[in-house]
Amino acid sequence: MSLRIYSTLARAVQPFAPIESGHVRMYVCGMTVYDLCHLGHARSMIAFDVVQRWLRASGFRVTYVRNITDIDDKIIRRAVDNGESIRGLTDRMIAALHEDADALGIERPTHEPRATDYVPQMLAMIGTLANKGLAYQAAEGGDVNYAVRRFPGYGRLSGKSLDELNAGERVAVQDGKRDPLDFVLWKSAKPEEPAEVKWASPWGAGRPGWHIECSAMGCALLGESFDIHGGGADLAFPHHENEIAQSEGATGQPFARVWMHNGFINVDNEKMSKSLGNFFTIRDVLKVYDAETVRFFVVRSHYRSPLNYSDAHLDDARAALKRLYTALAEVTPAPVEVDWHEPHAARFKAAMDEDFGTPEAVAVLFDLASEVNRSRSATAAGLLKALGGHLGLLQADPLAYLQAGSRLDEAAIAEQIAARAAAKAARNWAEADRIRAQLLARGIALKDGPQGTTWEVI
Repeated sequence: MSLRIYSTLARAVQPFAPIESGHVRMYVCGMTVYDLCHLGHARSMIAFDVVQRWLRASGFRVTYVRNITDIDDKIIRRAVDNGESIRGLTDRMIAALHEDADALGIERPTHEPRATDYVPQMLAMIGTLANKGLAYQAAEGGDVNYAVRRFPGYGRLSGKSLDELNAGERVAVQDGKRDPLDFVLWKSAKPEEPAEVKWASPWGAGRPGWHIECSAMGCALLGESFDIHGGGADLAFPHHENEIAQSEGATGQPFARVWMHNGFINVDNEKMSKSLGNFFTIRDVLKVYDAETVRFFVVRSHYRSPLNYSDAHLDDARAALKRLYTALAEVTPAPVEVDWHEPHAARFKAAMDEDFGTPEAVAVLFDLASEVNRSRSATAAGLLKALGGHLGLLQADPLAYLQAGSRLDEAAIAEQIAARAAAKAARNWAEADRIRAQLLARGIALKDGPQGTTWEVI
């Protein structure tokens, strides 16, 4: 079966073929770097990391762009409040972003453009829109806005007409806009803003609006038309709707052929976000749970589905992942090259080819783990590890993973295992049981096998 992807624009799962044979060009909206990334950001990064991994596994060359917004109102406010430069704040937050993403096993994109490096391209696009009558300046020295009603088809991504989008809005508009739906392309400079956020332009000093950033960077790095545009479901409107209007209004070409949107991570059935104050930073979560457990928690749900965050769900993810690693710990995986005709591999491929169906793919991993436990096959263990790698899972040393997070050092545990072995040799079963129970109370489970006694953290 060939790859099929759900496109928000088409509202259907459709066969996928790139514009350029063998080469997929993908753009994903990245972070606005004024604070640490939270688990909602991790969900998007992991989702599209899996997408690009599977595209490569399917034989495509992938050019993957994930941008960084390093200029906007929140960044300016945070830098001013901190008494630091805009660049100092954004450099610090980008470094933290990379640390968090690396910890979660997220591969770096091909390009990671910073918005501030593409202001000339943004100005050129705004100029083109103005020349076509799609942009206007509110007043001399004021903001430059996009004239939404002059772009045919606005609203097709969100599936709403202009009248529906405008419902409830007052006809009277502020800031010199001609229509409530019009949005800012170029924000005029305010006297109190730092000099480093003011760029010269034909419309006076200012800075780019948020929406124009992705249009300019996408076109500059991937061309006027490319294959996949992704991001969180909250970006479909207005951000992605506005990107379509800007990009296609300027170039006259379809912007992205497929629009992909990942679902939210919810806390108490409400979207996790900084604005709601119900977020958990990636760093806070990684103080309690290992990074691969967090990744597995995300991957075992379909990328378009909502995902509910709780300690109970992460505990369950940890226990499930340990089952897979236990199979690999007990049977050393043989190096394998995946034969996609092998039944387990074929099921895995069919799941991933149907809109990146990771829940079904993960189910295949558990079936393989059961096969490993039953047959003790090193080849089956090797296939389990290889297929897990396509999801960014199961690449750690199994025993090291199972023993990570112990409250006792290895030497102390080894001493207790030796003492228990001596007690068993002396037929002192009560003492052997006492040692096992004592370790269990401290989170260490002993496992007796043909190769001796091993242990893992529970």
